[in-house]
Amino acid sequence: MKQRPSFPARLATGGGPVQGGAGRRMEPVRPGGPMPRPALAPMLRADSAGLTSDATAVRHAMVRKLAAQGIADRAVLDAMAQVERHHFVDSALRAQAYEDTSLPIGLSQTISKPSVVARMIALLREGQPGPLGRVLEVGTGCGYQAAVLSRVATEVYSIERLRALHEKARENLRTLRLPNVHLLFGDGMAGFAKGAPYAGIIAAAGGENLPQAWLDQLAVGGRVVAPVAGAGGQALQQALVVIERTPSGLRQTLHEAVHFVPLKSGVA
Repeated sequence: MKQRPSFPARLATGGGPVQGGAGRRMEPVRPGGPMPRPALAPMLRADSAGLTSDATAVRHAMVRKLAAQGIADRAVLDAMAQVERHHFVDSALRAQAYEDTSLPIGLSQTISKPSVVARMIALLREGQPGPLGRVLEVGTGCGYQAAVLSRVATEVYSIERLRALHEKARENLRTLRLPNVHLLFGDGMAGFAKGAPYAGIIAAAGGENLPQAWLDQLAVGGRVVAPVAGAGGQALQQALVVIERTPSGLRQTLHEAVHFVPLKSGVA
C-alpha cells in the first residue's frame, strides 16, 4: 500500500462521473465472523453534561440491543461501545443520544441511527479476519461514524462538503486524538485519489448511481457500502447497496431499504 498523503488537504470542487446500472439482486450475506476484541477503554472527553443517565451503562445497553437486532460482528459492537455518541450531538439532545434514532446536527443534516451505523460498518467488514485497511468515508457529518471506523480500520479518510460540518467534526474529534483519522473538506463524489486504493468506501448520502471515482479507487477485495436511490425498483426509494471488487470484476448485493440525505457534488 502506497504511502499516505500529507494533511491537511482540500479536495477539488468538481464531481466525478457516475456509473449507471443496478446489477443483480443477491441474498444478503451474514455478517463476518468474530475477531479478537480490542480493549474496551472508552473514548473519554471532558464532561457528560446534558446526559441524565450514566453514559457508559446506557451506551452498553444500546450495544446489547444492536446485538439482539442481528449485529454479530464483535469488532463493530466493541467499537460502538467505545465511542461516546452523546459527545457528537447538541447538548439539548444528549438524553436521546443512545436511542436508535437519527438526530439533527445542523444544516439539514443528521447523525445516523446507531443501528444503521453498525449495520453499514458490519457490511463493510464482512469476511474480514482482522482490521480493515484504509477506509474512505463520504460525508463526515459530526464525526461520529469516523470515530467508530477508527476502531476497526487502520486509517480513515473522511470527506465533508459542508464547511460548517467539517469544522464541527474537527472540533468534536480534536480531543479524541485519533491519529488514524484524516478529515478532508471537499467534494466527496470525486473521492480522494491520493489515499487510494481503499479497502472500504462508506457513504452517508445516496444518489441514483455510485460515482465512478469511488469504484476506480476501490482495491481488489474492497467494498463500497452506500445508499442508492431506485435500487429497490422504485425511483424515490433508497436501499443499501454493497459493491465488491473481485479479481474478475464488480459484484453487487442489494440489502434493506434506508433513508439518507441526497448525494450532492460541490462544496458549500
